[in-house]
Amino acid sequence: MIDIRRKLKNFGPLEVLVLSSITYVVVMLLWTASTRSDVLQKANDIKTNHKSVVDFINNEVNICSSNRESLTSWGEKCNSVWSSEKIVSYVLSNIDLKNPYSINKPLIQTSQDPRIQAEGKAGQSTDKGIIFVSLSNFGSEEGSEWIVGTCVKSPCVAAGNNELVSVYR
Repeated sequence: MIDIRRKLKNFGPLEVLVLSSITYVVVMLLWTASTRSDVLQKANDIKTNHKSVVDFINNEVNICSSNRESLTSWGEKCNSVWSSEKIVSYVLSNIDLKNPYSINKPLIQTSQDPRIQAEGKAGQSTDKGIIFVSLSNFGSEEGSEWIVGTCVKSPCVAAGNNELVSVYR
């Protein structure tokens, strides 16, 4: 028969450390496996939000390309400069964006540089799930660029963890 007292007598701090490390690794693997589907669902919701905004703006560009004298959905002339603030307000009011996190901020915001906001460069922290668009107005000239970006999951700067799209007129 196994003498348990003798086994426990030889059980020192090193053995406790090894056993606790193994337990930690197993618990973390189980936790990661059990929450993976939730993380993927949140990332997909964020990508869907981002795609909805980009598709909306591209549709407006296409509609205005065929009729330069008409109005955009938010009421600006197609052949004029488009206000970033008006576009953001219209999107917030008229496009159903899913909030995958408990974000108490608007899900679309203007930013001086959406690339930095979406990637979290230069020590800047960013909020996952918020869509950042260029603060500068969308120019009326052909070839004008407007950037739309968002952080999908942390770390935002890692490849595949952010969405950045340039929309052109």
